[in-house]
Amino acid sequence: MIKVGILGDIGSGKSYVAKNFGYPVFNADLEVSKLYKSDRRIFIKLKKELSKYIYSFPINKNEISKAILANNFNLNKIVKIVHKEVRKKMNIFLRKNKDKKIVILDIPLLLENKINGKKDILVFVESKKSDILKRLKKRNNFNRRLFNKFQNIQLSTSYKKKKSKFVIKNDFKKKTVKRAVRYILKEII
Repeated sequence: MIKVGILGDIGSGKSYVAKNFGYPVFNADLEVSKLYKSDRRIFIKLKKELSKYIYSFPINKNEISKAILANNFNLNKIVKIVHKEVRKKMNIFLRKNKDKKIVILDIPLLLENKINGKKDILVFVESKKSDILKRLKKRNNFNRRLFNKFQNIQLSTSYKKKKSKFVIKNDFKKKTVKRAVRYILKEII
Protein backbone atom coordinates (compact mmCIF):
# COMPACT_ATOMS: atom_id res chain seq x y z
CA MET A 1 0.00 0.00 0.00
CA ILE A 2 1.25 3.43 -0.95
CA LYS A 3 0.41 6.14 1.61
CA VAL A 4 0.12 9.65 0.20
CA GLY A 5 0.18 12.46 2.77
CA ILE A 6 -1.39 15.75 1.75
CA LEU A 7 0.33 18.82 3.24
CA GLY A 8 -0.33 22.52 2.95
CA ASP A 9 -1.45 25.66 4.71
CA ILE A 10 -4.83 25.98 6.43
CA GLY A 11 -7.41 26.63 3.69
CA SER A 12 -5.08 25.69 0.81
CA GLY A 13 -7.50 23.04 -0.51
CA LYS A 14 -5.90 19.88 0.93
CA SER A 15 -9.21 18.04 1.39
CA TYR A 16 -10.36 18.88 -2.12
CA VAL A 17 -7.06 17.66 -3.56
CA ALA A 18 -7.24 14.49 -1.43
CA LYS A 19 -10.71 13.61 -2.78
CA ASN A 20 -9.50 14.00 -6.36
CA PHE A 21 -7.09 11.07 -6.08
CA GLY A 22 -10.03 8.66 -6.24
CA TYR A 23 -8.63 6.42 -3.50
CA PRO A 24 -9.74 6.01 0.14
CA VAL A 25 -9.11 9.21 2.12
CA PHE A 26 -8.53 9.49 5.85
CA ASN A 27 -9.69 13.01 6.72
CA ALA A 28 -8.54 13.91 10.25
CA ASP A 29 -10.70 17.06 10.49
CA LEU A 30 -13.80 15.00 9.70
CA GLU A 31 -12.80 12.43 12.34
CA VAL A 32 -12.38 15.19 14.95
CA SER A 33 -15.86 16.47 14.09
CA LYS A 34 -17.30 12.96 14.53
CA LEU A 35 -15.53 12.58 17.88
CA TYR A 36 -17.00 15.87 19.12
CA LYS A 37 -20.48 14.74 18.07
CA SER A 38 -20.49 11.13 19.23
CA ASP A 39 -17.66 10.19 21.60
CA ARG A 40 -18.76 10.68 25.20
CA ARG A 41 -15.31 9.65 26.52
CA ILE A 42 -13.68 12.54 24.65
CA PHE A 43 -16.32 14.87 26.08
CA ILE A 44 -15.63 13.66 29.64
CA LYS A 45 -11.85 14.05 29.22
CA LEU A 46 -12.19 17.53 27.70
CA LYS A 47 -14.73 18.60 30.32
CA LYS A 48 -12.36 17.47 33.07
CA GLU A 49 -9.43 19.42 31.56
CA LEU A 50 -11.42 22.46 30.41
CA SER A 51 -14.39 22.66 32.78
CA LYS A 52 -14.65 26.45 32.34
CA TYR A 53 -15.32 26.05 28.62
CA ILE A 54 -16.80 22.63 27.83
CA TYR A 55 -20.38 22.26 29.09
CA SER A 56 -22.50 20.12 26.85
CA PHE A 57 -22.49 16.94 24.82
CA PRO A 58 -22.24 16.76 21.87
CA ILE A 59 -19.29 19.11 22.11
CA ASN A 60 -19.98 22.52 20.65
CA LYS A 61 -17.15 23.80 18.44
CA ASN A 62 -17.74 27.32 19.79
CA GLU A 63 -16.85 26.07 23.27
CA ILE A 64 -13.64 24.55 21.87
CA SER A 65 -12.85 27.84 20.09
CA LYS A 66 -13.37 29.88 23.27
CA ALA A 67 -11.07 27.54 25.21
CA ILE A 68 -8.35 27.87 22.57
CA LEU A 69 -8.64 31.66 22.39
CA ALA A 70 -8.60 32.03 26.18
CA ASN A 71 -5.31 30.30 26.81
CA ASN A 72 -2.41 28.87 24.78
CA PHE A 73 -2.18 25.79 26.99
CA ASN A 74 -5.78 24.82 26.24
CA LEU A 75 -4.98 24.02 22.63
CA ASN A 76 -2.22 21.64 23.80
CA LYS A 77 -4.66 19.94 26.18
CA ILE A 78 -7.21 19.48 23.39
CA VAL A 79 -4.58 18.18 20.96
CA LYS A 80 -3.27 15.69 23.53
CA ILE A 81 -6.74 14.24 24.14
CA VAL A 82 -8.17 14.34 20.63
CA HIS A 83 -5.13 13.34 18.56
CA LYS A 84 -4.67 10.07 20.42
CA GLU A 85 -8.19 9.06 19.30
CA VAL A 86 -7.66 10.35 15.76
CA ARG A 87 -4.52 8.21 15.50
CA LYS A 88 -6.53 5.15 16.58
CA LYS A 89 -9.14 5.95 13.91
CA MET A 90 -6.38 6.29 11.32
CA ASN A 91 -4.95 2.88 12.26
CA ILE A 92 -8.42 1.33 11.85
CA PHE A 93 -8.72 3.05 8.45
CA LEU A 94 -5.31 1.69 7.37
CA ARG A 95 -6.19 -1.86 8.45
CA LYS A 96 -9.54 -1.65 6.67
CA ASN A 97 -7.84 -0.46 3.47
CA LYS A 98 -4.68 -2.60 3.64
CA ASP A 99 -5.47 -4.23 0.28
CA LYS A 100 -5.85 -0.92 -1.55
CA LYS A 101 -3.07 0.18 -3.89
CA ILE A 102 -3.08 3.73 -2.48
CA VAL A 103 -4.58 5.54 0.52
CA ILE A 104 -4.65 9.28 1.05
CA LEU A 105 -3.91 10.86 4.43
CA ASP A 106 -5.52 14.27 4.81
CA ILE A 107 -4.11 15.11 8.24
CA PRO A 108 -3.28 18.77 8.97
CA LEU A 109 -0.61 17.91 11.60
CA LEU A 110 0.86 14.92 9.74
CA LEU A 111 4.50 16.00 10.09
CA GLU A 112 4.05 17.80 13.40
CA ASN A 113 2.71 14.64 15.07
CA LYS A 114 5.20 12.37 13.25
CA ILE A 115 2.39 10.30 11.75
CA ASN A 116 4.03 9.84 8.36
CA GLY A 117 6.38 6.98 7.55
CA LYS A 118 9.68 7.24 5.68
CA LYS A 119 8.21 5.62 2.56
CA ASP A 120 5.08 7.80 2.49
CA ILE A 121 4.78 10.10 -0.49
CA LEU A 122 4.17 13.70 0.55
CA VAL A 123 2.25 16.10 -1.67
CA PHE A 124 2.28 19.80 -0.83
CA VAL A 125 -0.74 21.89 -1.85
CA GLU A 126 0.44 25.41 -2.54
CA SER A 127 -2.01 28.29 -2.81
CA LYS A 128 -1.68 32.06 -2.86
CA LYS A 129 -2.12 33.59 0.62
CA SER A 130 -4.67 36.04 -0.78
CA ASP A 131 -6.76 33.18 -2.27
CA ILE A 132 -6.58 31.26 1.01
CA LEU A 133 -7.73 34.24 3.09
CA LYS A 134 -10.53 35.01 0.64
CA ARG A 135 -11.78 31.40 0.95
CA LEU A 136 -11.39 31.27 4.74
CA LYS A 137 -13.33 34.51 5.22
CA LYS A 138 -16.28 32.89 3.40
CA ARG A 139 -16.49 30.22 6.12
CA ASN A 140 -19.22 31.17 8.57
CA ASN A 141 -17.06 30.26 11.57
CA PHE A 142 -13.82 31.97 10.48
CA ASN A 143 -11.94 33.64 13.32
CA ARG A 144 -8.62 35.35 12.54
CA ARG A 145 -7.20 34.86 16.06
CA LEU A 146 -8.09 31.15 16.01
CA PHE A 147 -6.55 30.83 12.54
CA ASN A 148 -3.30 32.39 13.84
CA LYS A 149 -3.20 30.04 16.85
CA PHE A 150 -3.55 27.00 14.59
CA GLN A 151 -0.87 28.33 12.27
CA ASN A 152 1.49 28.76 15.21
CA ILE A 153 1.40 25.04 16.08
CA GLN A 154 2.17 24.02 12.50
CA LEU A 155 5.55 23.67 10.87
CA SER A 156 6.30 26.33 8.28
CA THR A 157 4.90 25.86 4.80
CA SER A 158 8.40 26.21 3.37
CA TYR A 159 9.55 23.24 5.49
CA LYS A 160 6.54 21.16 4.45
CA LYS A 161 7.11 22.04 0.81
CA LYS A 162 10.79 21.06 1.07
CA LYS A 163 9.82 17.67 2.61
CA SER A 164 7.32 16.94 -0.18
CA LYS A 165 8.03 14.89 -3.28
CA PHE A 166 5.32 16.69 -5.27
CA VAL A 167 3.83 20.20 -5.23
CA ILE A 168 0.37 21.01 -6.54
CA LYS A 169 -0.12 24.70 -7.30
CA ASN A 170 -3.79 25.05 -6.38
CA ASP A 171 -5.51 27.91 -8.18
CA PHE A 172 -8.88 26.50 -7.01
CA LYS A 173 -9.81 25.37 -10.51
CA LYS A 174 -10.93 21.74 -11.02
CA LYS A 175 -8.91 21.28 -14.19
CA THR A 176 -5.62 22.31 -12.57
CA VAL A 177 -6.05 19.97 -9.60
CA LYS A 178 -7.19 17.01 -11.73
CA ARG A 179 -4.22 17.42 -14.09
CA ALA A 180 -1.75 17.59 -11.19
CA VAL A 181 -3.29 14.55 -9.46
CA ARG A 182 -3.18 12.52 -12.72
CA TYR A 183 0.50 13.37 -13.10
CA ILE A 184 1.31 12.32 -9.51
CA LEU A 185 -0.61 9.04 -9.83
CA LYS A 186 1.23 8.27 -13.07
CA GLU A 187 4.55 8.87 -11.31
CA ILE A 188 3.87 6.75 -8.22
CA ILE A 189 2.03 3.75 -9.69
